[in-house]
Amino acid sequence: MRIAVDNRIGHFRSAAAFADFLDHYRSCCAAMPPAAGIRDLPTAFGTVRCYRFAGGSGTPVLLLPGRNGPTPVYGTNVAALLPQRDVYCLDLLGEPGLSVQTAPITDSADQARWLHQAITGLQLPRLHLCGISIGGWAAVNYAVRCRGPVASLTLLDPAMTFDRIPLPMLAASIPMVIPVVPQWIRRRLLSWIAGGSDVGAAAPVAELISAGTTDFVLRLPAPVRFTDAQLQGLQLPVLGLLGGRSVVVRADRAAQHARKLLPQAQIEVWPEASHAINGEYPDEIAARARRFWDTGGADHVA
Repeated sequence: MRIAVDNRIGHFRSAAAFADFLDHYRSCCAAMPPAAGIRDLPTAFGTVRCYRFAGGSGTPVLLLPGRNGPTPVYGTNVAALLPQRDVYCLDLLGEPGLSVQTAPITDSADQARWLHQAITGLQLPRLHLCGISIGGWAAVNYAVRCRGPVASLTLLDPAMTFDRIPLPMLAASIPMVIPVVPQWIRRRLLSWIAGGSDVGAAAPVAELISAGTTDFVLRLPAPVRFTDAQLQGLQLPVLGLLGGRSVVVRADRAAQHARKLLPQAQIEVWPEASHAINGEYPDEIAARARRFWDTGGADHVA
C-alpha cells in the first residue's frame, strides 16, 4: 500500500481508500484465468507487479493496461490469448494497482527506464508488447528509447501516439480526478468513454477504474506526443487497432498519420469500436493479433 510520504509519488489517499480499491481489484481478478506466477519486479522507481498466465509455446505477449485500469482490465483478453502463448500483464508504475512507486517519475525517459528494468527482470529472450490507451503510448515510448527483447507492438486505440487527445476528452477527464464528484457523474463519463455502454454494478472492471480515479492520487508527467522522427525510427512490426467511435483518439486522423509515418505498419480503424475496444472485441483482437504475430510480427523468428 502507498500512502503519501513524498507528494511527488503516486499514492492512495488513505488506508480506507486502498482497501476499497483492493476489494474491486480482487473481485475482478477472481473472474480471470488463474495466474501461474506473480512477481514484484524491482526497478529504480519502485516494484512492478507482474502476472504470468500459462499458455502455449509461442512468443509470449506482455500486456500494458491504461490510465487508472490495472491488470484486471485485460481479463477477457488474457483468456482469448492464452491457447497459443504465455501472457504477462503488469500494473503500470505510478498508476492505481499493486505496483509500488518509490521514486518520482519525471519525464518520458523515466517512463521508459522503469519499463525496461521490469522487462529485463522477466528474463525473456523475446516478447510481443501490447498496450491499450496510455499503455499503447507506454509501449511506443519504450520502443523508441529502448526496444530490448520486444519483437512487435500491438496498439489498441493508443492515446497521444498518432494524434493528440481531443479537447472534449481532456475536459471530461477533469471531474474524474476530483474525489467529491458524485459517483453517478463518474459513471456517465465512463459510459461516454466506453461508447455509451452500461458501466453500472454489472460492469466490475468499470467500477475498478472508477475506484482508481477516486482512491488514488496520480503524480505522473503528462504523456508527450512522439515526434515524426521518433515514429519513423521504429524498427519493429506494428499493428494498430483504432476505435472508430473513440473519444480519446480521432481514429481516421490518427490512422492517416500512422500510415504516412509507418508505411509498413498494419493500421486499422474498427468503425463500431469505442476506446474500450479491448473489452468490446476480445476474441476478434486475439484472432487479429495472432495473424499479425504469425506473419508481420515474426512470432517464430529467433
